[in-house]
Amino acid sequence: MPARVLVVDDILPNVKVLEAKLSAEYFDVATAMSGPEALELMAKDPPDIVLLDVMMPEMDGIEVCTRIKGDPKLSHVPVVMVTALSEPADRVRGLEAGADDFLTKPVNDIALFARVRSLVRLKLMMDEFRLREQTSSEFGVLDQIAADAELDQAGAKVLVIDDSVTDGEVIEETLKPLCHVVREKNPDDAMAIARSGDFDLIIVSLLLRESDGLRLCSHLRTMEETRQASILVLIREDATEQLVKALDIGVNDYLVKPVDRNELLARGRTQVRRKRYQDRLRDNYELSLAMAVTDSLTGLHNRRYLVSHLGNLVNRAFMGGKPVALLMADIDHFKKFNDTYGHAVGDEVLREFADRIRRNVRGIDLAARYGGEEFIVVMPDTDLAVAQVVAERVRSQTADELFKTSANEEGLQVTVSVGATVTGAITEDPDALIKRADVALYQAKDQGRNAVVILEAPVEEG
Repeated sequence: MPARVLVVDDILPNVKVLEAKLSAEYFDVATAMSGPEALELMAKDPPDIVLLDVMMPEMDGIEVCTRIKGDPKLSHVPVVMVTALSEPADRVRGLEAGADDFLTKPVNDIALFARVRSLVRLKLMMDEFRLREQTSSEFGVLDQIAADAELDQAGAKVLVIDDSVTDGEVIEETLKPLCHVVREKNPDDAMAIARSGDFDLIIVSLLLRESDGLRLCSHLRTMEETRQASILVLIREDATEQLVKALDIGVNDYLVKPVDRNELLARGRTQVRRKRYQDRLRDNYELSLAMAVTDSLTGLHNRRYLVSHLGNLVNRAFMGGKPVALLMADIDHFKKFNDTYGHAVGDEVLREFADRIRRNVRGIDLAARYGGEEFIVVMPDTDLAVAQVVAERVRSQTADELFKTSANEEGLQVTVSVGATVTGAITEDPDALIKRADVALYQAKDQGRNAVVILEAPVEEG
């Protein structure tokens, strides 16, 4: 997962050690030797994540974190505090300043990479939702929502899964001022409760005596009713490998047992606030689609939304160096379906093809009906090799399975031609990207249709 990491520490050997470790894992690393230097760098080129030392002269890490989280342009960049301080009170100070996580010196490599990758995944998802919200706002469809720090946290619901009576009571007493708490020590009963309630936060002990807490977390992430809930796990201090697995399956945060009440309250507030912000982003995005940016026939995005959103993505790609791939697909000989079976059947073919596109792209990808029987898929952070694989998958899964329609019980044979391209190192507008994909598409048709053709981005002349 390519990501840009900013390492901030006033001690050069510490900086060099973290830089070497992250670079070896193919992260793009920037460094700063002070808080003011870090803020200056972030203002020019915001990173995907910040590793921030706490104990620095002139401006300590707490103040730097506070300034980052107080800046609307930087507030969504995850901040991991790197500190030799291990007291819960120190962690609470950092959390109240907006820190997303902590690493204790000397930094454990496994913990480092697990936390960085987990937070980067979250940021990329949130960035995509915010970018789509921005696009909708530009249309005048809706106003951009308030920052997550401004969201009301009243009425939050928390489910606690822990077979320790003592720990369960501590958690419930601590969180009562913040939310409504449901406790359950039996994992099976807890899962049934989780399905029936809209929980903002689910706290799972990984020290359950007769059940695998990690498996519970995995089930929570796969169930439709709990997929979007924040998950916080309770863990032993030395259980690094277990923590890595937890973060890898989608756990949002963790607490070490025995639970510190102040830290629990701080982390609980953070997770509830983040969950509600995500919900608001998701709800606004869905509302925007319903109000003017979808194609009424297929349910995909329409051309107007595509063009506007693609402009934002292309600009971001050029500034951040991460490519955007674009696929243009056209149903072969589509006119014959309308002429032979009528326009109603032609519409059925279009809807079915749109469904097949949906099944073969990621959630962050943008699928749109460009016009008539032409469709476009925009894939952020995707190189041409991956784009070719996806294009071929769309082509083959279209051709290999007949299209069921009201006119033919056995199904109709449908094929599609696909052109694919990607942004390059030079600046280009969205129209140029679409035009290049269109050229590739017509080359695919000239080759006999039911084919994929890719065209590389132009290179800068020098």
